[in-house]
Amino acid sequence: MNGITLHKGDLPANIDFGAIVAIDTEAMGLNPMRDHLTLVQLSAGDGTAHIVQLGRDFNCPNLKALLSDPKVIKLFHFARFDVAMIKRWLGVDCAPIWCTKIASKLARTYTDRHGLKDVAREIAGIDLSKAQQSSDWGAADLTDAQLQYAASDVFYLHTIKAGLEAILVREGRLQLAEACFAFLPTRAALDLAGWAEQDIFAHS
Repeated sequence: MNGITLHKGDLPANIDFGAIVAIDTEAMGLNPMRDHLTLVQLSAGDGTAHIVQLGRDFNCPNLKALLSDPKVIKLFHFARFDVAMIKRWLGVDCAPIWCTKIASKLARTYTDRHGLKDVAREIAGIDLSKAQQSSDWGAADLTDAQLQYAASDVFYLHTIKAGLEAILVREGRLQLAEACFAFLPTRAALDLAGWAEQDIFAHS
């Protein structure tokens, strides 16, 4: 498929994603303690996507090196989930992070619709299909529709980031957003340690 490359097991060592790499993950479910991480999708924002189909041994040193590289910003939508899955199954602390879902909630206060489909439509002018969101991501052979869906989740994140960042700057909230992004590895660690549903900052 045009713009999509599938890698079995690990990312090749010679791919340069630049200073900001868009990342998404797919798993067998939404419980990071139970459901295996199966795919990691990456894009430099250049219209191409690299999809790493992970083995159950999670022996992927090149991918792990990129995810833990402090010189590369990892760009997600709903980073809390992806960072927890990466920590749980790859043993990697992902940082620094930029999250378009958090940015949307701080920037687009005129709406309560912050899913990737809604944000992509408004900020990037792209209508994303979510038809493959619930499918067997652990299958040995993924369909073209699955690969296209997985790639679409990273194709447009750089454009979305630019649009949301402009609003955050205009509204004086970029510093607040960056503080939230910096907290995400701790938020993911709390989720994995059993505090996923409890707000530890609440009075009660």
